[in-house]
Amino acid sequence: MRFLATFQTYDFLDTLVSLTAAFILGTLIGAERQYRLRTAGLRTNVLVAVSAAAFVDLAMHLTAEEGAVRVIAYVVSGIGFLGAGVIMKEGMNVRGLNTAATLWGSAAVGSCAGADMIAQATALTVFVLAGNTLLRPLVNAINRSPLDEKASEATYEFMLTVDAASMSDMRELLVEKLEAAQYPVSDVNVIDRADNVVEIVATLVSTAVDARELDAVAADLARRPGVRHATWDVSTRD
Repeated sequence: MRFLATFQTYDFLDTLVSLTAAFILGTLIGAERQYRLRTAGLRTNVLVAVSAAAFVDLAMHLTAEEGAVRVIAYVVSGIGFLGAGVIMKEGMNVRGLNTAATLWGSAAVGSCAGADMIAQATALTVFVLAGNTLLRPLVNAINRSPLDEKASEATYEFMLTVDAASMSDMRELLVEKLEAAQYPVSDVNVIDRADNVVEIVATLVSTAVDARELDAVAADLARRPGVRHATWDVSTRD
């Protein structure tokens, strides 16, 4: 059997060390993700780390460093497809980017372990965990701070709820009022509501606004005949 002819205890132990290190470090990263109930949790991160380590270790044994470099390049691109599977778009918001980035980090940890760089893999694990845990209070503090509309870059939408009979006129008036306020419109959608009521949603070109100016436009339009409600909303950009 070729296995008996090619089996080398030292090489096997070297592979076992790489896979074990990838398993342990992937478990640390995945446990944090599992605790926070993310889409890609414990098992996914462990499998990504161990698989990346296995591919790189195999290349190291077959073609040494040159082959490992090529395999690592394929691992990076392959994880990109896996990460895309956990990213979900909900309206104007995107979820799963942090989970996808964590999977990328797990693959990097596994690649380091497969290349026998256990110390580097451990250090990278610490940084990944720190990014997902130690930076969380800072993120929460930033998210709780008042939004500065003039300084932020976001997507702004102006919503006008009107009677269906007034839709055409109010749509033109809405665009006219916004452009007069120096807020050009990039897109206008009309959404049918119940009882002959429609909602006109205008997406602004601007990524920063003066809230008082949009409030003034909303107050002016709300007084028009046929208008039931006028408001605007902001969402962070992807």
